[in-house]
Amino acid sequence: MEKRSGKFAGDDPFAIARRWLEEATESEPNDPNAIALSTVDADGLPNARMVLLKAIEDDGFVFYTNYGSAKAGELDSAGKAAFVMHWKSLRRQIRVRGMIDREDGPAADEYYASRSLKSRLGAWASKQSQPLSSRSALMAEVARVTARHGTDPARPPFWGGYRITPVEIEFWADGDFRLHDRFVWRRASHEAEWSVQRLNP
Repeated sequence: MEKRSGKFAGDDPFAIARRWLEEATESEPNDPNAIALSTVDADGLPNARMVLLKAIEDDGFVFYTNYGSAKAGELDSAGKAAFVMHWKSLRRQIRVRGMIDREDGPAADEYYASRSLKSRLGAWASKQSQPLSSRSALMAEVARVTARHGTDPARPPFWGGYRITPVEIEFWADGDFRLHDRFVWRRASHEAEWSVQRLNP
């Protein structure tokens, strides 16, 4: 097995991912934690959208959303998802595929409480992915929920997190003449040991 060094060094893919994200935070101009999240609908038709990754845990990746959204419905139905995180400034990306479960306990409460008041109220006001008659209708709903919930709203019961527990993580770095470096970590299940393999560009 080839010894991995430099940016690919390490025996824990989550530690490598955290290190890459920390480096991107220093160089990426906007949203270094943005991921392109991919799901499939009931007919198997793929869907993709940008969301913000909020935690890289010891065994998973966590983001938050409205449980009534299209993405949440697809996540709950399929139980699987994938994402790619790409940094132009570093010329690197991470691809992840895995299983989904909800994070709707104390960690979700803590993250929700850390958001700005306007973002917390916006979570109450938005019926995410549902048709909206106008921007003014949305702002009127924000005013209504502000009057109802005040300056310290609790986390809505329809809003929380999702955790992707990966079975595959690929680290990619740009190389000269398109001879990129790629290492993929794979495991049969989240209880299994990782195997690591270099891939052709």
